[in-house]
Amino acid sequence: MPGNIFGKHFQIISFGESHGKAIGVVIDGVKPGLPVSEEEIQKELDRRKPGKSGIASARREEDKLEILSGIFQGKTTGMPICLLVWNKGMESASYEKMKDLFRPGHADYAFWKKFGIRDFRGGGRASGRETISRVAAGAVAKKLLAKKGIRVIGYTVQVGKVKAKAFEEKQIEKNPVRCPDKKAAKEMEQVILKAKANGNSVGGIVEIIVRNVPAGLGEPVFGKLDAEIARALMGIGAVKGVEFGSGFKAAEMTGKENNDEMYNEKGKVKFKSNNAGGILGGISTGQDIVARIAVKPTASISLEQGTVGISGKNKKIRVEGRHDPCICPRIVPVAEAMIALVIADALMVQEARL
Repeated sequence: MPGNIFGKHFQIISFGESHGKAIGVVIDGVKPGLPVSEEEIQKELDRRKPGKSGIASARREEDKLEILSGIFQGKTTGMPICLLVWNKGMESASYEKMKDLFRPGHADYAFWKKFGIRDFRGGGRASGRETISRVAAGAVAKKLLAKKGIRVIGYTVQVGKVKAKAFEEKQIEKNPVRCPDKKAAKEMEQVILKAKANGNSVGGIVEIIVRNVPAGLGEPVFGKLDAEIARALMGIGAVKGVEFGSGFKAAEMTGKENNDEMYNEKGKVKFKSNNAGGILGGISTGQDIVARIAVKPTASISLEQGTVGISGKNKKIRVEGRHDPCICPRIVPVAEAMIALVIADALMVQEARL
């Protein structure tokens, strides 16, 4: 399947470049009659857009949504849905100086080796701005999931070495870091601001929980739900690792410690723990799906670095432009969207089987 297409039944095609005319997505496979408003999609895009705080990119974009097709009088028609956002706040001039240089930590060199050409303006398709497509499509997927009572909640649990110790869902959207721990959020913000002041960046960990997922989603062997989610999350540019439930800590545990013991309560099967992260054998158990992603430090930093040019000669580079000193806060709605797309697709498969 081409790299710009995602999903089997709830399928999306992402298009557009960071400094091109527009970014957009075409969604196919959505049944008619699903209530979807422009305001609902815009709300998700607003969570992702830059320029909202001192710890985010200073690029100012309205990210104003336009619905071109597939939605009529507030409901899906069953036809392909095309969603578009025009790029208006680009400053391509700052990239002219670097057009013949490969930025360390970016996809510049890899794209050049693959295609023999690259869009140096903000990274083109490799830019985080492409995630507009995913978030817009994810907003529609979330509407489908909401009909089933399914909720997707993402938040930052670590920035640098600062970790969240408490969980209060109401706090997530009340601080710029999107952390459910009020005290840790302030510490995280200081870590990010310090990195920014030093011309540097910092990474972190984002956790995503999916509540009220029915048991039975996912396909055995090659279509496992956790494998599909991992693929979706690893498809986000800055993500370098994915784990579910106890994740890598399982390597330190015994089987007795890691197994989620089961019991029957009033005719319902329940679990004493959730080290499996809500998925066993690649199929949902009915527990919350819990996933975490390791987010690398932003590659664009203003500190001098060594690199090479298209000529092959050694060079020095200072990356100019407007960049996030930490990607975690803005990656939260992107991660939510990608998981929502996978769950929506899995629901369609299961409903077709029954």
